[in-house]
Amino acid sequence: MNASENAEEAIELLQQLGLKEYEARCFVGLLRVETGTAKKLSEMTDVPRTRVYDAIRVLEAHGLVQIQHSSPQRFRAVSLDEAIETLRNQYQDRIDRLQAALETVKIVEDADEESVQQVWAMFGRDGIENRTEELIETATEEVVLVVGDESLLTRDLVATLKQIGGDVDLLVGALTEPLQEQIQAAVPDATTFISGLEWLHGEDAAEDDTAIGRLLLIDRSTILVSSIMPDTKEEQAIFGEGFGNGLVVIARRLMAQGLVTGRDPSS
Repeated sequence: MNASENAEEAIELLQQLGLKEYEARCFVGLLRVETGTAKKLSEMTDVPRTRVYDAIRVLEAHGLVQIQHSSPQRFRAVSLDEAIETLRNQYQDRIDRLQAALETVKIVEDADEESVQQVWAMFGRDGIENRTEELIETATEEVVLVVGDESLLTRDLVATLKQIGGDVDLLVGALTEPLQEQIQAAVPDATTFISGLEWLHGEDAAEDDTAIGRLLLIDRSTILVSSIMPDTKEEQAIFGEGFGNGLVVIARRLMAQGLVTGRDPSS
């Protein structure tokens, strides 16, 4: 991207962080000069001169701009490092307040709703990875994970797997030997194996077919299954909990296909 495109991206991102368009444009404009007047900023940013003053007052309140009360007034942006730290603190503060507010929201129980097995859908790798890590952290007995794609073995996932206590059995399968070796090196305490799930692709599978993403079974009651779309490489998943023993037994046996019986904690 050229300088103009970078500036527009910065303006868009600043708006996503809470600034209005004119405020974002004025701030990016001030980063390009030592100091600027309302007239100069208006010419640089296409922000109406009368609106520049309003934008500057907001930016000053955010701690992003300093004002020299001369005639005419002059403005300058704080250093880039200071601006980034200020925005980071403000954004984190909003996240903390949001979390505190959401934690006070009470769940309304439906007396007529029975406890049933439920399956939910998710879309997007970040959300699915977060859910995977959250589920792993709830394990008290066993984690069975099959990784179908090398890109899913992220640093965060590895860190979560390493934090599993010694009283929880950790079984991690891969569809290929190189991926198994990578998993074993990253998570030495895990029991790794080559999972026999390649049959899910079928004999006539092509490179543009939907690929296995991750399969996760927690304490033989919570299941997450994901796939990677061939065109977009986006990940989508379904997950659920409270399943009966029959389904769990079948799921576990399929996922652990290829695990040497003698190394299976359940045997």
